[in-house]
Amino acid sequence: MILPIYGYGFPVLKQKAKVIDKDYPEFNTLLENMWETMYNSDGVGLAAPQVGLPIRLFLVDSVQMMEEGKEDEGVKQAFINAEMIEEGGGSWEYEEGCLSIPDVRGDVTRERQIKIKYQDENFEEHTKVFTGVNARVIQHEYDHIEGKLFIEMLKPIRKRRVKRRLEKIKKGDIEVAYKMKFYDR
Repeated sequence: MILPIYGYGFPVLKQKAKVIDKDYPEFNTLLENMWETMYNSDGVGLAAPQVGLPIRLFLVDSVQMMEEGKEDEGVKQAFINAEMIEEGGGSWEYEEGCLSIPDVRGDVTRERQIKIKYQDENFEEHTKVFTGVNARVIQHEYDHIEGKLFIEMLKPIRKRRVKRRLEKIKKGDIEVAYKMKFYDR
């Protein structure tokens, strides 16, 4: 089932998400719905707060971003109860966007490498290092479960330029090609 993406303005997007366990109600159904929602929205990542749930769960599929023949370098994974251990490797800028903030894009500086501890969909624990685009997508989604949005990392001039657009998103005064829920509607 395709879930509505919560748009900019909802408090759930700004709160730190809570840890869950394997007894979370209808967890497998939620996972299936989130994957379906992400693909229906043409996303490469989706965090539970973006579908209105303040829990530490996000999905990443960077495989679709990889060049032809290099798809195996991508990551397709659910991250549960993730905790960032380390970020480093030098910073780089890359244009980001977000399903909760449609048609707003901007350059965000992030570290090239991360080390993250998380549980997979079977609640088995892993600690892994990710680099490049994989690290970036994971960092973006991780920020969602920490209550942080990419627009907070934009340069001041860009932040001022997107302010009006953010107000339109809050009010639902925009057109999107996927199911959304708006704060002021």
